[in-house]
Amino acid sequence: MEFADLLTIVGDEPVFETALLYAGQPSLPYLQRQLSRWVCMGRLFQLRRGVYALAPPYQKTRPHPFLAANRMLSASYVSCESALGFYGLIPEYVPVTTSVTTRRPGHWTNALGEFQCQHIKTNLFFGYASVTLDDRQQAFVATPEKALLDLVHLRAGGDSREFLEGLRVQHLDRLSLSRLDDHARCADSQKLTRAIAHIRALAQAEAEDYEVLA
Repeated sequence: MEFADLLTIVGDEPVFETALLYAGQPSLPYLQRQLSRWVCMGRLFQLRRGVYALAPPYQKTRPHPFLAANRMLSASYVSCESALGFYGLIPEYVPVTTSVTTRRPGHWTNALGEFQCQHIKTNLFFGYASVTLDDRQQAFVATPEKALLDLVHLRAGGDSREFLEGLRVQHLDRLSLSRLDDHARCADSQKLTRAIAHIRALAQAEAEDYEVLA
């Protein structure tokens, strides 16, 4: 395969898997050597084993980190601080893209950034949707409510008021308290239920502060 052939096959895909290239290839080891050579030449970025992105100037669209995270590990969605930052619910810049999965967890650093994927049980794998990102890219991202509850679930002491205050969650009026309750019931988690009680109190305090300022 020539590099021009790769560009034709990949087309506008910001991220692609080697399975896309296997059809009609007489030698898979040869294809792997070609990909490794193009990575060394700076024509490709290897995001993880079997997952690549075109490097400038060949890429038509720079992959969004959320899209890359989805492609790097199937059956996952972006959540926790990454999703909260995306929705503007926490003020801090989030340098690591965090996802959750029912599969094995992982951690990768590549040309697109730092990525981690944490394990959750199957009964907690819900509360996400496909969202539109930059340049019309799409990725599976937790709803604001589920992103917050995933973070609570995965952190020791995540159900404490001190932890939630430390997050400096803002714009709590954007959260659906009824959806939070529904998620806690679906997860059958007392930890999440305790956290929601604190979130309600923080939302009330934020609303009262807005009234004073108004």
